[in-house]
Amino acid sequence: MRKIPVELTKRYKEEGWWTQDTLGDLVAGGLRANPDTGFVVHSAVRPFAGTFRDVELEARRLAAGLHARGVGPGDVVALQLPNWMEAAATFWASTFLGAVTVPIVHFYGRKELTHILGTAKPRVFVTAEEFGRMQFQPDLCADIPIVGLVGDSYHDLLADEPLVGTLVTDPVSPALIAFTSGTTSNPKGVVHSHQTLGFETRQLLENYPEDRGRQLTGTPVGHFIGMLGAFLIPVLEGASIDLCDVWDPGQVLKLIEREGLSIGGGPPYFVTSVLDHPDCTPEHIRHFTTVGLGGSTVPAAVTRRLADLGMFVFRSYGSSEHPSITGSSPTAPEEKRLYTDGNPRPGVEIRLGPDGEIYSRGPDLCLGYTDPELTAKFFDEEGWYRTGDVGMLDEDGYLTITDRKADVIIRGGENISALEVEEVLLKMPAVAEAVVVSTPDPRLGERAAAVLRLKPGHSMPTLDEVREHFKGVGAATQKWPEELHAIDDFPRTASGKVQKFLVRQDIAARRN
Repeated sequence: MRKIPVELTKRYKEEGWWTQDTLGDLVAGGLRANPDTGFVVHSAVRPFAGTFRDVELEARRLAAGLHARGVGPGDVVALQLPNWMEAAATFWASTFLGAVTVPIVHFYGRKELTHILGTAKPRVFVTAEEFGRMQFQPDLCADIPIVGLVGDSYHDLLADEPLVGTLVTDPVSPALIAFTSGTTSNPKGVVHSHQTLGFETRQLLENYPEDRGRQLTGTPVGHFIGMLGAFLIPVLEGASIDLCDVWDPGQVLKLIEREGLSIGGGPPYFVTSVLDHPDCTPEHIRHFTTVGLGGSTVPAAVTRRLADLGMFVFRSYGSSEHPSITGSSPTAPEEKRLYTDGNPRPGVEIRLGPDGEIYSRGPDLCLGYTDPELTAKFFDEEGWYRTGDVGMLDEDGYLTITDRKADVIIRGGENISALEVEEVLLKMPAVAEAVVVSTPDPRLGERAAAVLRLKPGHSMPTLDEVREHFKGVGAATQKWPEELHAIDDFPRTASGKVQKFLVRQDIAARRN
């Protein structure tokens, strides 16, 4: 793990940003205070309606069953589940045991799952037989001691009597590993402690405006920010939990009508896809009161549109490594909330390098990566994290992201490695060279555009042919290119490196 300067540790503790509470303590306290709060899963295949008390009982029975099998503080519990009740039960059980939770996005494919399970080496893996594109891969689990399939062997893990209390755990120790795709072809394992995530949860909750309404969570809980937003923040707040396992804008509109639900934000797609649906009416829009946007590129046209519809809109900026770097408070002027990514969050410091690269440090900054080489590359001895993003600060200290040094496409809040997509394209017989760049997408923020230089005598593949190729190699669907372009040769530097910014400009010019 990275070296955290002594003076920072001392300050974070003195300010109360780092406490002795573990995630298990936070969850147990919140559940104890709000036992009758509602917990509902809106699903065609695995619906659930109950209370915090009901889900806590299952979580504690699961914790007792796992503890009887030798699972305790520091052991790794991985889960790859849709937005179901069992995902909450598994996460809460893991926190009660002081275990290290590894949430895995449910639509990750075989390639990603092989890397994650091989790196994290979990003692426990909870998943489902199948859901949508997700299918259980038994051969990948041969070395995992405890595997529970929801709807099958998961039930066998539940003890008759629930676990009482929480197991003693050092709050400095790892609590969660978030695997995120980035500039490397394999997902990076980002390690967070009880202290970093405890602070992150509390500061997010403090920044939320009141009277946000009953919130529907559609972002995958397999992404750790989705998990905190669905299963930790509402518990501390005493707010009801409403999940949906498939994001169908038409069905979401029906839930808004029937249940009076609201959508609080996330990547822009989760708001714009509903607003753009033909069945959306002013009565639906009335339920969209407060919308926080982040986790993906946030076009100014989107924030202006939402504000003009009467919504209270704010933007934020962060990453799996440092979840909340900047954000706009409810009292910030509208132009700051709509057109900047906010100012530094409590305890957070930022500075810009000579080329505008953003460096950050703060109480919610992760402990480092599972790969020591990556930790050494991105963190320095003074506690600063190299974000790989480029930005500018205005005279009031508000940050606006202007570019990314990292070669990443952020599609609907999900990071996609351009290098990984390029490598898959190069396995096609017709492709001599492939460059993948991000292009704007009105719903998802960004999407992957592939520019191909073909081998002599070969024809340009169709988009359907490319999709069949990606499907054949087992690449997750969100990584499939969504537009194709042919080129005779790429613009290059004197050393032969492709100038991707010129490729992006060329694609934009073709549209105009």
